[in-house]
Amino acid sequence: MAKLFRHHDTLRLFIEIARHFSFSDAAAALNMTKGAVSYQVKTLEEDLGVALFQRQPRGVALTSEGQSVLQSCKAHYEGIETALEIYRGAEMQMLTVGVSTYFASRWLSPRLMDFMQAHPEIQLRIQPMTRLFDLQAQGVDLAIRWGDGAWDDVEILPFMPCPAWPVGNRDTAAQIVRLGWSEAMPHLTLLRDHDDSNAWSDWLDVAGLERQGRQDALIVPDPNVRVQAVIDGQGIALNDDLVAQEVENGKLVRLSDVELAQYGYFLAIPPQRRKKRSVTAFVEWILERN
Repeated sequence: MAKLFRHHDTLRLFIEIARHFSFSDAAAALNMTKGAVSYQVKTLEEDLGVALFQRQPRGVALTSEGQSVLQSCKAHYEGIETALEIYRGAEMQMLTVGVSTYFASRWLSPRLMDFMQAHPEIQLRIQPMTRLFDLQAQGVDLAIRWGDGAWDDVEILPFMPCPAWPVGNRDTAAQIVRLGWSEAMPHLTLLRDHDDSNAWSDWLDVAGLERQGRQDALIVPDPNVRVQAVIDGQGIALNDDLVAQEVENGKLVRLSDVELAQYGYFLAIPPQRRKKRSVTAFVEWILERN
């Protein structure tokens, strides 16, 4: 007879650690001591015969075996949670929305009270994120992503078309006017949000310009910090109408009429979260606001 698995509670703890990337944070979230968390993880690893976490100077990271276990057991726990929602009636539901600080502060925040008043049964958690990928592993129910919508790891719902165009400060704008784009390009630093972003490549193709060497060596994941870096003259970036205030007061200058018309904001939903009632409620609410 196969040996029965005895650590189902510890699997739930394992999922919480994977969400926080930290034993200490998981312990605080579950009202446990760090020592108790470490002991249970050690017991689980011994029972499974594999190491689930790799200790790092700051927090922990999942091993390849840990990633496999997470994907397997998390889907089952989420399925149970979704099924039990039917019996919870009017009890408080948790909804975690992943979003950049840029979009949260410039568009979402002024509208959140409307959602909270319409859905008092939902406890809303806004999770600031700079990299809106691998949502399920981060405990996010849905995210608001900027880009072209060409992502295959989640369900995508078009939300708010928002073409992207290059911005710089006044000195950079004057330089481009004086030299022209082709001559100015070798002197410009293109700020990006992450390593594999295609936004600048897409814009350069539309504009008929060529990338010059390592122009995009400066990566600034936080969009609000990226806006400030442009204002400070550290380079140019692709932005949208959410920087209208900075453009109006002259801190930023739109550098070209060429834009990425297909870019905008999309709702990204992990398949395992789509049936949650709180997700459905938020999707319906936010689509009505556009």
